[in-house]
This record gives sequence, C-alpha cells and structure tokens, in this order.
Amino acid sequence: MSAQFIKIHPENPELRKILQVVECLRDGGLVIYPTDTVYGLGCDIHNQRAVEKICHIKGIKPQKINLSFICNDLSHIAEYANVDTPVFKLMKKALPGPFTFILRASNDVPRIFHSNKKTVGIRVPDHNIPRMIVKELGHPIITTSVKDDDEIIEYSTDPELIFEKYEHLVDIVIDGGYGNNVASTVVDCTRDEIEVIREGLGDIDQFL
Repeated sequence: MSAQFIKIHPENPELRKILQVVECLRDGGLVIYPTDTVYGLGCDIHNQRAVEKICHIKGIKPQKINLSFICNDLSHIAEYANVDTPVFKLMKKALPGPFTFILRASNDVPRIFHSNKKTVGIRVPDHNIPRMIVKELGHPIITTSVKDDDEIIEYSTDPELIFEKYEHLVDIVIDGGYGNNVASTVVDCTRDEIEVIREGLGDIDQFL
C-alpha cells in the first residue's frame, strides 16, 4: 500500500493533521517528518515491530542500531537517560536546537529495544511539527536520518522526492517544506569530558 503524503504547516501545524500522524504511530506505522536539520524516519518507541521495520529499512540488526529519541522537551528526560546537573544545564541552554546528546541510558531503554544498550541519543529539535507529534503522542518517537543515494548530497531535502523513494516503505510522509542537508551535531556526554563526535548544524561551543 502506498504511503500518505500530508502537507503540514511548519510554523503552525494543523492539530487535525498532527493527530492523524499520531494515530498512525500508535498503530505501528512509520512516518517521515521534517526537523530543524534533515528529514527523519521514525516510529513509536514502544512498538517493537515498528522499530524492527526501521532497522530493516536501514539494513541494521535491532541490537546494533544507534537510534535517537525525539522529545518535546526535557521534562521526562530521566525516564530515558541518566543526566548529571552540568549536562542537564547544557542541554537546557542548547535545546530546542540542532543537537543530538548521547547520554547514559536509563534502565527502561534496554527493555524498549530488547537489547543491552548502554547509551541513548536525545533530540529536541527546533521545529514545531515533530515536537507537536511527540507532545500529542505522549512519549518520544525514534528518529533516524533519511539518507540519499546521491554521492554528493548525503541527505534528501525535497519531501516530494523523499515520498517517491519511500512511498512503499513507510505509512506517512509529511511535507513540511524543504529540509536542511546538514545533520545535527552529535555531543557525547557519557564521559567526564563532553566531546563532539560529529560536527553538524549546531555549534555547542557557544553554550559551554
């Protein structure tokens, strides 16, 4: 079956359309959505079959995949990660924004993934569509970047082209306008020293 292609206003997302996406996620669907960096592919973190589908699309075993969670804010962060005070203060300054923070996973994360994952990536994008989806869903969604097969352009930016590529692999593709082609900056906070392990759109130095 072909995916739905839903146009949602990036600044003022229509609640009716957001709830349509949320219902799809609750039913185990896969959704492609815009963020403040690149387009993401995601599902409900509590639906194991949907997680396995994403792993299949990415060609990675579920136990091996490093997926991040999109959160609406940091209010429920302790459910998924162990965060000390300095790191929490840094995240409060930097988020919402184009960063993925790698944190020590709480005890709940391995149960979600049926694996022995020790770390988890946390995203709070500066984009209303994914944050509103998460808010209405009531818990985070998994996110992984939508990659392009092009040798020069690493990430797909045109939602119509993304739809053409993924229409038989996912359930909904959201058109929130052209995406960015630079991914988030990945910040590892699991050791004593904070370390940038991937330079992306965000500059963490301004918040340190």
